[in-house]
Amino acid sequence: MRAFFTLAITAASFAVRPQYFLRAAILVAATAIIAPNQTFAEDDNPIQKTTLAAMQLPDEGALPSLSGATEWLNSKPLAAGGLRGKVVLVEFWTYSCVNWRRTFPYVRAWAQKYKDRGLVVIGIHSPEFSFEKNVNNVRREARNMGVDYPIAIDNDFAVWRAFGNEFWPALYFVDARGHIRHHQFGEGEYDFSEVVIQQLLAEAGVKGVGHEPASVDPNGFEVAADWNDLNSPENYLGYERTENFAPPGGLGPDERRDYAIPARLDLNHWALSGDWTVEKEFVALAKAEGRIAYRFHARDLNLIMGATAAGTSVRFRVLVDGQPPGPAAGTDANAEGYGTVTEPRMYQLIRQPKPISDRQFEIEFLDPGVEAYDFTFG
Repeated sequence: MRAFFTLAITAASFAVRPQYFLRAAILVAATAIIAPNQTFAEDDNPIQKTTLAAMQLPDEGALPSLSGATEWLNSKPLAAGGLRGKVVLVEFWTYSCVNWRRTFPYVRAWAQKYKDRGLVVIGIHSPEFSFEKNVNNVRREARNMGVDYPIAIDNDFAVWRAFGNEFWPALYFVDARGHIRHHQFGEGEYDFSEVVIQQLLAEAGVKGVGHEPASVDPNGFEVAADWNDLNSPENYLGYERTENFAPPGGLGPDERRDYAIPARLDLNHWALSGDWTVEKEFVALAKAEGRIAYRFHARDLNLIMGATAAGTSVRFRVLVDGQPPGPAAGTDANAEGYGTVTEPRMYQLIRQPKPISDRQFEIEFLDPGVEAYDFTFG
């Protein structure tokens, strides 16, 4: 999954399409309209108070074809031409991505608030991991998370390529003429994004849209990261993309072997213990009592994992610095650290109270047959 802080997002945008310089200038100018050199708290929301007519959003080209979708959920197939007259928000997502999960409560709130005003939200599910290509998995997770707007299954990445997209999550804002007028890559800039929706609806002739933001109520995975205490980046476990595997000798790609956790791990390094096979996307446990250790610095620790055999489950126990997590347990583990892997998805294992410091996480699997893909933090 790829997510970037605001400055990184802007830099990436410049590299892709030069007209996005204009979008950054609009953002600066919109803020300056309120009061030059004014300082404000994040929740003061000065952009919401901006005169929308003062914002000239660029034309980033026509809405690409959606015909590459292999299946649709919650809707009959939608076509770009058939959406003319509607304001459209196109969202690229993949269900195990923590960055998308933290963006989703805003998209959900916009979909609910503006659906009767002419906004159509379309989620393009372009899978990162192989298990996300299973439509039944997508259908289940969409139902569990409350994704009730149209979902295009983009298993072949045809829609992704049509947009020239490179990011999860990515939002494209389309006016009633069928032209992209704004984009947002990664988390953040929610106030500005909602103002764009309001302006595009006003341009379409919708009356009484108003300037008040939608009510957003994130929970669980959806809660924004604690950026001030986040010193651990995402790390994959499969040999194709992993970093910082600690034990001497490294990983044995595509071979089953016994591993041991060293006495000490440096920050953001990880290790295995027990009988594991390291594959391209994941590590797979052959015998019970295998462990994964990770030294991290973050409020939240999440692990994407699933059972090797469909319909089975794997019990686990997590420890922090050798102790049960207690009040630091995440939503998928109890205070003693116990939980169960069922469906392939992201599991929140740690959400610790302050103070945040370097901690050593361990998860022991009490049954064989688990596949572990990716650590994310928040």
